[in-house]
Amino acid sequence: MITWLVDTGPLVAYLDASDQAHDEVVQRWDGFSGHLATTSAVITEAMHFVSASAEGATNLAELVTASSMEVFDLTQAPELREAAALMKRYADTPMDFADATLVLLAEAIHVYDILTLDRRGFAVFRTRQNRVLQNMLDVNGS
Repeated sequence: MITWLVDTGPLVAYLDASDQAHDEVVQRWDGFSGHLATTSAVITEAMHFVSASAEGATNLAELVTASSMEVFDLTQAPELREAAALMKRYADTPMDFADATLVLLAEAIHVYDILTLDRRGFAVFRTRQNRVLQNMLDVNGS
């Protein structure tokens, strides 16, 4: 089964019809029948953004549940060190903690397709094996 990693931006855009990326994200996401995966850092970041809406947190929780999205926790000491090293390496891009955990997750589960609005960052970020993550918003079909 095909797996996509999911970044914060698409989670927020999917839930917010006023977001300029909403239609693009909904069309791509709803047309996908594979498995979705993300990190607890992405969920935390998304919760922060959707909390402006009274139902935002509930809607995010329901979206994650309904999509059967697998959420990985990459916050143990070795992973924190690796994430910090990535953030330092890409400080000029910049890379935040959620982005770093997605790169680490890509390496850990060998998935290099990502749903992200961060086209600039994920065009630059590389795994330790020098693998690039392919943004599924920029690829035709699913």
